[in-house]
Amino acid sequence: MKHVLSVLALAGLAYTPAYAGSIAEPVVETIAPPPAASVPQPYTGGEWTGFYGGLQLGNLDVDGTGTADGDDVSVGVHAGYDYDFGRFVLGGEVDYDFADVDLAGAATVDSVARLKLRAGYDLGRTLLYATAGVAQVDTSIGSETGEFGGLGVAYQINDRFVVGGEVLTHSFDDIGGSGVEADATSINIRSSFRF
Repeated sequence: MKHVLSVLALAGLAYTPAYAGSIAEPVVETIAPPPAASVPQPYTGGEWTGFYGGLQLGNLDVDGTGTADGDDVSVGVHAGYDYDFGRFVLGGEVDYDFADVDLAGAATVDSVARLKLRAGYDLGRTLLYATAGVAQVDTSIGSETGEFGGLGVAYQINDRFVVGGEVLTHSFDDIGGSGVEADATSINIRSSFRF
């Protein structure tokens, strides 16, 4: 019986778990690091390529032949496309201003439509540009096509929304065949959505 107990005791020791100092190397489990959280980067601007459209609000000041002068609020819409070449931006735009400028009782200016070429310098979020093109004025005595030129600035609030301002000078000869000539200056603040 002593033999049986000795064998059972040895068998029990053989099946007990090994602790410190055992021959087997411990298994080290590696824990994968959690995925890095994506941190939104601040918008730095500087990309002007693409289509845009928006609204404008301003003042149209018209100096006509003789005393046919006047100015009033104008409200308009615009749409265009720009291409950013790095520091140089080139684009085209159409815009339309609704107005009701009384020219001292001689006539009223109802609207001005423009076809523009824009060329500017990319300063990141800010675009400084010059613009020129063809404009058509619609008045109570007829319509006339003329030319215009001016300067503007646009600022990117974020990658979609842009605010800015523009000053344009226009020249119209012989409006509606009446012999009336007019020079006009428009000052607009603008807001645009980029697509």
